[in-house]
Amino acid sequence: MNEPAVAALRTVSHDLPVSPEFETFMAGDWAATPLPADIRLPVADITAARRKRLSALFPGERLIVPAGELKVRSNDCDHRFRPHSAYAWLTGLTGEDQAGHVLVLEPDGPHRHEAVLYVRPRSPRDGAEFYRDRRYGEFWVGARPDLGESERMTGIRCAHRDTYDQLPPGRDASRDTDLAAALSELRLVKDAWEVEQLQLAVDHTAAGFTDVVRALPRALAHPRGERWIEGVFALRARTEGNGTGYETIAASGAHACVLHWIRNDGRLNPRELLLLDAGVETDTLYTSDITRTLPLSGRFSPVQRQVYELVLAAQEAGIAALKPGASFRDFHRAGMRVIAEGLAEWGVLRSAEGDLHRRYTLCSSGHMLGLDVHDCAQARADAYLDGVLEEGQVLTVEPGLYLQPDDETLPAALRGIGVRIEDDLVITADGARLMSGALPRTPDAIEAWMGELMEG
Repeated sequence: MNEPAVAALRTVSHDLPVSPEFETFMAGDWAATPLPADIRLPVADITAARRKRLSALFPGERLIVPAGELKVRSNDCDHRFRPHSAYAWLTGLTGEDQAGHVLVLEPDGPHRHEAVLYVRPRSPRDGAEFYRDRRYGEFWVGARPDLGESERMTGIRCAHRDTYDQLPPGRDASRDTDLAAALSELRLVKDAWEVEQLQLAVDHTAAGFTDVVRALPRALAHPRGERWIEGVFALRARTEGNGTGYETIAASGAHACVLHWIRNDGRLNPRELLLLDAGVETDTLYTSDITRTLPLSGRFSPVQRQVYELVLAAQEAGIAALKPGASFRDFHRAGMRVIAEGLAEWGVLRSAEGDLHRRYTLCSSGHMLGLDVHDCAQARADAYLDGVLEEGQVLTVEPGLYLQPDDETLPAALRGIGVRIEDDLVITADGARLMSGALPRTPDAIEAWMGELMEG
């Protein structure tokens, strides 16, 4: 194969010119800086088994799984990079230095593949990239492993990224729906290591919620209290893991009736509720997804408690429906039955039958969880939405009531109240284990918890 072409340096208009003398001076007298000899990823054997499973589904075909490319945020500034989840699952590589890298499974006979990882190695010191290239230069963004180090790290044969462009086409996971579906479906059942990572994400997330409650007095005093909450949680997420698994929803008052409220620019009112939907993503890129709805005064009003207790009863019914062999939709149906009956008892609906309750619930009551907050999203319906639960699957149960402030079908006292309760669970041999049980869920327990933290 031909040697990789020399790529143009990624510089910007305000970079200063470089003299020939300076180029010569920068090219010499650098000590070697190899990575430690023992750098093999702890999941290298696990990822090899995953690649073998994928290989068996596509005999004789070239399979391409890109990490993804950097994307411009503003002019010459890129968004922070996170590798595609399928790439991370197959390689174990999760860092920001994976931008532009590609995993290829090359057919190696009729029934097996050889994995080749196309990476951008460490910048050589005899050129200008290492100190001038803003996207890939070592002095700008940090060092990368060389090809040999990447091979020792992953157990995968590695080649220079620039030689990838000389390959013939294949099935590309970023465009091929069948390959994308297979990669999602392979991830539906988590192995023991993945469940450990998800539990770690849950534990860090619970700590972040505790941080938020402690910070509520200061957040209540700030004109953008929702942003204060977002920032407090982000500190925990960034120091304990890779960051947040998705944009934090810190929705107070009627903002809680907006399913994905991420503007988080509102003031907090102690007479209202706060809906906090947030998750820490671990360094291995597994995320939690938890929601708690909290009284900003520390105590629920009677009408707030009424709404909260109905949502909690719906969640309990949904959790009780989780077990291997149950339809994926069973837990949603169970929760929505409770909601519909409650709305009928309140007089909001004439009957619990039909689907009119959806005006107030809006969306599904849960989803798979893993490397993505809405994990395995490319899986076919018969394997996911219309499928059955299996031991080892991890999912959320998150019923909600979103009583819009301008909804004239509602009594005035109910308008503008949004409540969601979301927990993470793993399917076990005989039911499901609540992974996020460290956070209180009942109104009395929440009030006691908040009272201790806000007074401390």
